[in-house]
Amino acid sequence: MSGRPEALFPLFADLTSLAGVGPRIAENMAHLAITKPRDLLFTLPHSGIDRSRQSSVNSAALPRIITVGVEIGKHAPSRTKAGAYRITVTDAETSFQLVYFHARGDYLLRLLPPGSRRIVSGKVEQFDGVTQMVHPDHTVSEDDAAEIPSFEPVYPLTAGVTQKTMAKASKAALTQLPELPEWIDPGQKTKQGWPDWVNALRQAHTPEAMADLAAHSPARQRLAYDEFMAHQITLALARANLRRTKGRATQGNGTLQHQVLNQLPYSPTGAQTRALQEITEDMAGGQKMNRLLQGDVGSGKTLVAFMALLVAVEAGGQGVMMAPTEILARQHLEALQPLATSAGITLQLLTGRDKGRDRQAKLAALQNGDIQLLVGTHAVFQKDVVFADLRIAVVDEQHRFGVRQRLELGQKGQSVDVLVMTATPIPRSLALAQYGDMDVSVLDEKPPGRKPIATAMISAGRIDEVVEKLRNAIAQGRQIYWVCPLVEESELSDLTAAEDRFKRLRAVLGDDTVGLVHGQMPTADKDQAMRRFQTGETSLLVATTVIEVGVNVPNATIMVIERAESFGLAQLHQLRGRVGRGDQHSTCLLMYQSPLSKSGRKRLTVLRETEDGFQIAEADLKMRGAGDLIGTAQSGLPRFRIADIEGQADLMAVAQSDARKLLADDPHLESDRGRAARTLLWLTEQDQAIRLITVG
Repeated sequence: MSGRPEALFPLFADLTSLAGVGPRIAENMAHLAITKPRDLLFTLPHSGIDRSRQSSVNSAALPRIITVGVEIGKHAPSRTKAGAYRITVTDAETSFQLVYFHARGDYLLRLLPPGSRRIVSGKVEQFDGVTQMVHPDHTVSEDDAAEIPSFEPVYPLTAGVTQKTMAKASKAALTQLPELPEWIDPGQKTKQGWPDWVNALRQAHTPEAMADLAAHSPARQRLAYDEFMAHQITLALARANLRRTKGRATQGNGTLQHQVLNQLPYSPTGAQTRALQEITEDMAGGQKMNRLLQGDVGSGKTLVAFMALLVAVEAGGQGVMMAPTEILARQHLEALQPLATSAGITLQLLTGRDKGRDRQAKLAALQNGDIQLLVGTHAVFQKDVVFADLRIAVVDEQHRFGVRQRLELGQKGQSVDVLVMTATPIPRSLALAQYGDMDVSVLDEKPPGRKPIATAMISAGRIDEVVEKLRNAIAQGRQIYWVCPLVEESELSDLTAAEDRFKRLRAVLGDDTVGLVHGQMPTADKDQAMRRFQTGETSLLVATTVIEVGVNVPNATIMVIERAESFGLAQLHQLRGRVGRGDQHSTCLLMYQSPLSKSGRKRLTVLRETEDGFQIAEADLKMRGAGDLIGTAQSGLPRFRIADIEGQADLMAVAQSDARKLLADDPHLESDRGRAARTLLWLTEQDQAIRLITVG
C-alpha cells in the first residue's frame, strides 16, 4: 500500500493554503487541534443561530437574535470616547436603537448613512425601557441580503479565532473536497438514506435548521459512521492478522477438568459454563484464539481461566497466567494451588524476584515440561524463559493492554492462544471501541453462596461513631479496609491524608492493629504490609487506592471509603468488591463530606442501589463520558472528531460487523470497495491499519 492517495493531497495541505487563513490564524487554530484543511472539515458546527428575516422587532419575546430590514435615522454620538454611540432605526412597525461602544463616528456614518436602507441582524434586548441592538453581528445593504444566512452555523472557537474566520475557512476548505469512491456498503447507505461523503460534509457545514445539527441527522450520522468504520477496520485488520497466524488445535479430554469440578463445593454458573464452551471451541480450532473474558468482581473468572489452562495440559501442553504485579501473581498462585493439587498437576510461580539457582531450576523444569502451569509477572516474557510446549496465555488485564500491546503479544511468533481477563465491566459501546479486535465472553451471573454487600452512605461528621463500631468489629475478629481519598493531584497530599488517618486510627485502636499501604512505599514494604493484613496480624489496613487491584482477603468484611464522593463510580465499585469474598455478611460505608454536590449524590446513590457492575458502568458512562471513564491517557480509546461513543453505540456495532464482513470478503482490500476503504483509512489517519495492510 503505497503513500496517501493524490486525491487527498489538498486536504492534507498547509492551513494557510485556505483563503483568509494567515500564519497567525493557523497558529491559533492549532489550539482546536486543527492543523490542516481535513481537520477543519471534521470540526463541525456545534449549534446554530436562526437569522431568518422578520418584519419587525415589535412582537418578539426579547432578548433574542433578530434579522430585520430598517431605515437608518439620526446618529447620536457619545460625549465620551468609551460611551454609547446610538443610531435610531425604523422597521416596518416600530423604531429602536443600534448601539456601538468605542465607536468611530466617521466610519459609522459611511457604513450606515441616514436615509439609507439596511438589513441588520443581532441580539435585541430592552435596556431602561429602550429596545436596542448592541453591536449588530451583520449590517448589509438590501442587495447583499443573501450574505446573511437564514440559519448560521456556530463553530467551536479559541482565542484569536472568530466565528467569521471559522465560517470563511470552512467554506474555503469545502471547495477543496475531492470526489471519493464510496466505502459504505450500498445496501446500508440506501437503507439509512445517507448522502455521499462530499454532500454529507457540505450539509453538515451548512445546516438549515437545528434538526440538521442533531447526531442522528443523515449527514452527521454518515460522517460518524465513517469514523467508526475506519476504527473498526483497524481492529478487524489486527484481528485478521492474529488469526492469519496459524493456531494449533488444542483439544482436551476433560479428565482434569472433571477432577477439579468434583472437588468444588458448588457447580459453575450458566455463564461460566457458556464462557468455557466458547473458549474450548476456540482452542480446538485451527486459528489463534484472541478472546476477552469480561466479568464483574466475584463472577468467577479465575475458575474459567483455570479450566482453559487445564485444556492445554490435557492436550499435553503448558499454560501460563500473567498478572501485572507480583502481589497479584502470588494471589493467583494461592487461588489456583488447591485446584492444581486436586488435578494432580505442577503449578509454579516465576517473578523478577527469582534469582540464581532457584531461577535456573524453574527454567529447566519449564523447558523439559515438568512445570505444566506457570503463574508470573511480565518476567515470563524474558528471552531465557523457554517452554516445552506453550499452548495458552491468560493475561490478567489490570493494566489495560491497548491494541498495540496485544499485537506485540501476538507477534511472539508462537501460535499461542490468548485469553485476556478483565474485572472492569465495560459498557458495550466502549467494549466495541477498545476490544473490537477480540471475541468476547461475558460472565454476568454471580456464583452461588456470594452474600450481597450492604452499602450505606454516612456523613464524615459521624466519623467517631464509625470508629467505635470498627472497634467492636475488630474485637469480634473481623478485618477492615479504610481507603483514603485522592487529595488534589499531588502525590504528597495523598500521602499525608493516608498517614494522618493511619496515625489517628492507631492512637484510637492500638499500634499493632493498624497497617498502612500507599503508592509511594517501596515495593518490599508494600508487600509486607499487605502480607501482614492477609495473615491477620493487622486488623485494619489504611490504604490509598493501591488496593483497588484484585487483593483477596476473605476475612475482610468492612470497607470504609473516606470522601467517597471524590471517586469515580467504577473505582468505588472495584473497591467495594474487595469485601464480600468470604461467607460472612459484609458492609461498605461511603463516607462523604457535606454538602454533597448533585453529581456526587447521584454516584453514591447508584452504588447504594445496585451491585451489578454492568449497570454501574453504563451509569458511569452517562455521567462522565468515555474519555474520563478510562482516563484518556491510558484508555486505548480512539479520539473521534464527529462520532460520539456513548450516544452512538448502535452505529459502532453496525460498523464492527460491516468492517469484519468487508475483510472476510476482501482480506487485502483490493476490490473497488476495498480500495475505497483504504482511502477512508488515509483520510481518518488510521496509520496503524495502513501498516497492517502493508505487513499483511
